[in-house]
Amino acid sequence: MPFILVVEDNDDVAPLEIALALLDHLQVKVVTNGRDALDIIQHNGGEMAAVITDLNVPLIDGFELIRAVRFHSMNPKLPVIVVSGYNDPETQTRVRDLGASAFFPKPYSPAAVCQTLEGLLHAP
Repeated sequence: MPFILVVEDNDDVAPLEIALALLDHLQVKVVTNGRDALDIIQHNGGEMAAVITDLNVPLIDGFELIRAVRFHSMNPKLPVIVVSGYNDPETQTRVRDLGASAFFPKPYSPAAVCQTLEGLLHAP
């Protein structure tokens, strides 16, 4: 079954998980560090529907994860949404240049993330 990979090391991910659970036919997998996320990307990338990641996660940061999705995923157009406390224009430009599909500064609206994700999943 297709899944959404959420990479977040804080406990504040529960509202996002609840919102994502409302999406039909998609499971949600949550990991708390970049190394576990990279392992999933490399071994289960064909089943991923999207990645939602923080930038500041342990072991491998969100910037490296975006790069990995773009270069190691079976689906180079896989939606990647960034949620981050870094809200400066330079960071937003950097993640966009790496290939992120959307950026949400923390605090963010889980409903807005889901709405954007639905649009990305149904885009041609």
